[in-house]
Amino acid sequence: MQGIKRKLVYVTLFEALAIVLTSSLVMLVGFDLLHAGSMALATSATAVVWNLVWNSGFECWEARQVKRGRGFWRRVGHAVGFELGLTVLIVPLIAWWLQIRWWEALALDAGLTLMFLVYTFLFNLGFDRVFGLPLSAQPREPQPALG
Repeated sequence: MQGIKRKLVYVTLFEALAIVLTSSLVMLVGFDLLHAGSMALATSATAVVWNLVWNSGFECWEARQVKRGRGFWRRVGHAVGFELGLTVLIVPLIAWWLQIRWWEALALDAGLTLMFLVYTFLFNLGFDRVFGLPLSAQPREPQPALG
């Protein structure tokens, strides 16, 4: 599976599981289901857009790399980059939605980010094993020598 179909399946599966995880964790720190669930949906919508932007940019960068494949460090870089960008986008949203201070939203996001770093890494590993690597990460076929 490649292209936009791959991206849509990826984002749908990733975010569906993320909404369940996020709602559950926010409820554990004392918010009711309505606040936790609605905040999870709002941050998920933000994450969907960011996910499409990040993965498109990452695959564009990846396609230009000499070394192909997705080793450990490339996967770590992918997950960390995604989470840093998402943090910048959702901390203000969390603070506003839950009516908490920015530092409280940052602390809540820090806990969620640690969980999501592991989740993103494991989800990507599993997704690539089930659906195969995108073309940008597949080994190149050797080119015949001229001459």
